[in-house]
Amino acid sequence: MPLRLIFMGTPEFSVPTLLELVAHGHEIVAVYTRAPKPGGRGMKLQATPVEIEARRLGIPVLTPKTLKTPEALEEFRAHDADAAVVVAYGMILPQAILDAPKLGCFNLHASLLPRWRGAAPINRAIIAGDAESGVMVMKMDVGLDTGDIAMAERLPITDAMTASDLHDRLARLGADLMVRAMAALERGALQLVKQSEQGVTYAAKIEKAEARIDWSKPGRDVLRHIHGLSPFPGAWSEIVDGGEAARVKILRCELAKGSGESGRVLDDQLTIACGEGAIRIIELQRAGKAPMKATEFLRGAPLKAGAKFS
Repeated sequence: MPLRLIFMGTPEFSVPTLLELVAHGHEIVAVYTRAPKPGGRGMKLQATPVEIEARRLGIPVLTPKTLKTPEALEEFRAHDADAAVVVAYGMILPQAILDAPKLGCFNLHASLLPRWRGAAPINRAIIAGDAESGVMVMKMDVGLDTGDIAMAERLPITDAMTASDLHDRLARLGADLMVRAMAALERGALQLVKQSEQGVTYAAKIEKAEARIDWSKPGRDVLRHIHGLSPFPGAWSEIVDGGEAARVKILRCELAKGSGESGRVLDDQLTIACGEGAIRIIELQRAGKAPMKATEFLRGAPLKAGAKFS
């Protein structure tokens, strides 16, 4: 028998899991997501990606500001769900909520736990130079991503991957993993393994102050920093050419041969010297402009060897 599920999620990362659960015949009795927020040019209220998809599917949507009130708990219990599936919901679930579904609450987390518990596991894995990432389904407890692990899938991280690339791959991988986990739960065959307390790291939220590029670091560290923040918030630097400075975000790059003063442009192909080695810019974005390829940028603002990224 298909499970009777509550789905809890907010951003684009959550949507593939919702769609896969529906496609595999589970009954989604309610979707919980964050309330609409002002955004865009007119600062109109914008529904979350999960709310948009849920309404398209005809699923009831709830956007409570808190889950800690007796009223919120009563409403949650009234769904009479077998389990809750949580994917980047963005709100802490109190113990009473965790205990409400018959079989528990199950979270999809975008890291290989216990590494990168917390808010920004995809970004942190790339910035740290990790060789792999992955997704895990865990049965939730009140700790921060400390629950017992049910299933996992691993994925290599290459130097060419941005946070956006890894996000999209893990979202699809995670959707398939959660469907398999719910199928096992339905059969009474889902096995749980306690998380290790060895190798615990925390993926702190990305702060804008981290986004400025430090060209004195080795080229691979610079590349991973750029890719780990792409497209948001975007690693940035200022181009100083002829006494004028212009701020740009660098969205994609590759390792390149060359050496010189850190931040110095080495050729007419946007190869930039780092503390050790160099990187070549592939895609960048000027303030207030759309992202563009480096070749397009150079046609409008040619930079010769000797210009400096500060």
